[in-house]
Amino acid sequence: MISPGEPVRTVFNPTIAKLALQALLGRRRFYLLLAFPVLLIGLVTLITVLADGDAAFEILPGLGYPLVLPLVAILAASSVLGPEVDDGSIVYLLSKPVSRYGVAISKWVVALGATLTAGALPILVAALITGDSTRALGLFVGAVVAGTTYSALFLAISAVTRHAVIASLMFVLIWESLLGNLFTGIAWLSIGQWGLRIGHEISSELPDPANLGYAIIASLLVTVVGVWFAGDRLRSFTLRGDE
Repeated sequence: MISPGEPVRTVFNPTIAKLALQALLGRRRFYLLLAFPVLLIGLVTLITVLADGDAAFEILPGLGYPLVLPLVAILAASSVLGPEVDDGSIVYLLSKPVSRYGVAISKWVVALGATLTAGALPILVAALITGDSTRALGLFVGAVVAGTTYSALFLAISAVTRHAVIASLMFVLIWESLLGNLFTGIAWLSIGQWGLRIGHEISSELPDPANLGYAIIASLLVTVVGVWFAGDRLRSFTLRGDE
């Protein structure tokens, strides 16, 4: 028997995941999730027709991968958790006998699924349009790794602040994009660069910005810590809805 208020120790909760999916599909942000990959595939197709596949592929690791993928991850992670934090309904959920970490993991799984479906998979499709399956596979593997890590990080940010979208955008635009392009040393602390390094093992046409072992360990560490932190942050909520 479970006493009132005692959390159920489950790693993944299908009911919470279903609610998170409904929240994701029921918000206007969902249409942005679809718009980004459609525009990316359309742009790559246009450049491939007007120029060639090599020219079209160049925009993927330089624009589509470091911009579309994290933007999709931001929208997905903020949609599965952010609204509940904003309106205080997260308190009602946390009043139920469920594990806080189970809540975080369940919501992360939904955000990850959306990120891979609307972020990583379109990158694979766009890369295949350029005509080289090897480099397309390498970029896809990098996108899966980076998308997995991004979704965990942005979920943690969503659990910390009501301005998660703004905070996450600042991280992507300033740290990952601006500073990452100006200073090569940032690659060691860039989620996108870690993914590219792992993808480089499949296709040497992709950048080789960091050590492979480091890229793998760093990606795993940020993913695990991000989801754990989100769950730990949820434990700090009280029934009054304090942040």
